This record gives sequence, C-alpha cells and structure tokens, in this order.
Amino acid sequence: MVITHVQYCLADHVSTNAELQQEFPEWDMGRVEAKSGILERHVAAGGETALDLAKRACRDLLLRASIEPHDVDGIVFCTQSPDHIMPSDAFLLHEFLELRHDTIAFDYNLACSGYIYGLAIVQGLIEIGLVRNVLLVTADTYSKYINKADRATRSLFSDAAAVSLISEARGGSSGVMDISLASSGKNHRSFYIPAGGCRLPRSDDTARESADEGGNVRSMNDIHMDGFAVWKFIATEVPKQIASVLARNNLTVDDIDLYVFHQASKLTLDSLTKALQIPCHKVYTNMASVGNCVSASIPIALADAAIEGRLRRGQLVLLSGFGVGLSWGTLLMRY
Repeated sequence: MVITHVQYCLADHVSTNAELQQEFPEWDMGRVEAKSGILERHVAAGGETALDLAKRACRDLLLRASIEPHDVDGIVFCTQSPDHIMPSDAFLLHEFLELRHDTIAFDYNLACSGYIYGLAIVQGLIEIGLVRNVLLVTADTYSKYINKADRATRSLFSDAAAVSLISEARGGSSGVMDISLASSGKNHRSFYIPAGGCRLPRSDDTARESADEGGNVRSMNDIHMDGFAVWKFIATEVPKQIASVLARNNLTVDDIDLYVFHQASKLTLDSLTKALQIPCHKVYTNMASVGNCVSASIPIALADAAIEGRLRRGQLVLLSGFGVGLSWGTLLMRY
C-alpha cells in the first residue's frame, strides 16, 4: 500500500487570534497562542459542510493525480460532522464523483486518530484483493459543534477536508511497515458532545448554556473538551505506543527521517518530542497557519511537508494520531 497523492481543502474564512481577542477582550490570546502554537484557523460558512470541502479536495485530486473516476475502487470517509444521519457522506461523494456501481463506499466515525485507522482499514481492503485504488477522505467541520464563547475549542479547531489516494504497492520499497492502534473508552467524557444522539436528543434543556471553572461557555449540544485531561493522557500513552513500534522494528528514534503527528497543539507536540527525545528538526509542524484540522490534520501535514521538500519518497516516516474516544494510533512506513 502506498500513499500516492494527497490533496486538501481548508474552509475559506480565516479567523485570526487578533479577531478573537477583539471579540472577547477577557481572553488572553497571547497565552492561548503560546500553548497552542496556532495563529489562525479556518471556519466553514453557514451552509458549508465537511462534504462540501471533501468534494473540492476530491475534484482537485482527480485532476492533479491523473486518475479517472472509473479507476477508483472505494471511498472510505472519516467524519464526525456528516450531512445526514443516513446515508453516509461516502455515498453522496460517490454520486458527486460519478463512480462505478461496484465501487465500495462507507463512513467511519473517528476524530484525530482517524487517518491512522483509515490507513489500516484501506490496507486490509487492499490485502484481501477487494480494491486497488481508494480515496481515503478525512473531513470535519467542528465549528458546527463549538460554542462561540468556548475559548478551549474555538481557538484550536479548523474546518477542513483531505483526500488521500491510496493504491496497491507495485514493487519498490514504499509501503506500510507497522501499525499500532489503541482505545480507552473509559476516558470518553474528556472529549465528547453530550447531546444530539439517540441517548439524549437535542432539546431546549440541552441548549442551556453554562460556564465551567475556566470560563468556557458550553451547552450539552456543544463539544466538551477537558484539555488538560486529554493532554495528560496523550503525553502518557502515545510515547509508549511509538516506542513499542520502534522497538519491534529494531529502530531507534534517530532512524526515522520524519515524524508527522496530529497537529493538536504546540504543547502536545512539544511533550511528545521531549518524552521520546526526538530531534526537533525531524518533527513536522504546520498548525500555526491551519489550526487543528481533526482527522484531516495528518494528511494536510503530509501534503505541506512534501511541498516544502521535507517529505520525500523513500524516507522512513512515522505518523501518529490521537484524540476523541479516547483513541490513538501509530503507523510506520517507507514513504
């Protein structure tokens, strides 16, 4: 399996730290910026969805990657902000791209670990001979779920979509060498939306807002993120997973050419870099200008790293994603 091409689309509207500071004078955006490393984030328009962004990214990929729609065998779509409860966004994208009837299409619900899980899913589909070329789509519009007065989430997340053309490896040294996936369901309340599902439908009661001890305003319809709890968990568990992947492949930290982590925040990436003693020049970051793009974060980073010449074919690359679930995954590959 090889990542043949990556294309992405950011929502057009850019929200800067200066704008947030002006809107909420009581927010210390200097402190937020120091911890998050984010200078601006992208916000979808009122009627714009993750599917709309995915359509734009897919259209661009098909043009630039010189692949025809009839050559696509599958759409695997990761999103937590679909257009409808049913059907899945993958089917709507299938219609938009006018793909073959025997092209498989389905969604799966994950957040910041979604790209790693998606690569694992696609690898399995390729290995059993069901597909040869797959569009792995990772897209979300978290702004639809964020309370405008919640500093913890509004300052972090961007609306974006990425599409990766994943193809069957045909000789050469490119391909996935190892994958490790993990889950901790008991920690799910540290990053979730309480209302809106079948368990607790949205209502006037769930729409009532309240402020937490940090001054973040939320209703039960909004994202609730305990940033410290999530950071502490990631800082503890993710380095262990990465170290395990390296050890079982007889590799050291220095053997990896490039580390591409989910662009959660500067604080998070600094913690991982320090815990694993990774040379800073081997860790790619682009969060300053794009924000935290959820499941699209890693592929967007891959695309930007390639454009900048930081990512090249033949390099040994380690990817790691972590977030809602709580869920985390690490992938080692020869790019």
